[in-house]
Amino acid sequence: MAGEQRTVEPGTDVLIRKVDSHLAALRAGLHGPELELAERLAHCLREMVLCTAQASAADRGQVRVAVHYFVLRRESRGRLLSVRSLTAAERVVDRVARQLGRLDLLAELRRDRPIPDDAQPLNNALLH
Repeated sequence: MAGEQRTVEPGTDVLIRKVDSHLAALRAGLHGPELELAERLAHCLREMVLCTAQASAADRGQVRVAVHYFVLRRESRGRLLSVRSLTAAERVVDRVARQLGRLDLLAELRRDRPIPDDAQPLNNALLH
């Protein structure tokens, strides 16, 4: 089975591992809508990391900031707690998705909502 070949830039796999590691930690303590939001955020961030691997340093930097915002955490009484709420991380991820012209990667989109017509691939968004 032939798969799509993606060139992975240095640092890309590190950011994806950070997202996946943090999501694994969140899965241990979250349930219901909070877990669904964390899963959506992780998916959006992974896609943004991959889509900007060949983009400008500014775009990659914005995605890196969103990833770090999502994974920032602290230890408190033996439990892993987010410094920022998932809702705050959602706002950051959505802001970066809009800046990249990737409305299809808005975390606020639900599966039952259609993707807006003005959503365009990053390649096209960067050319305009």
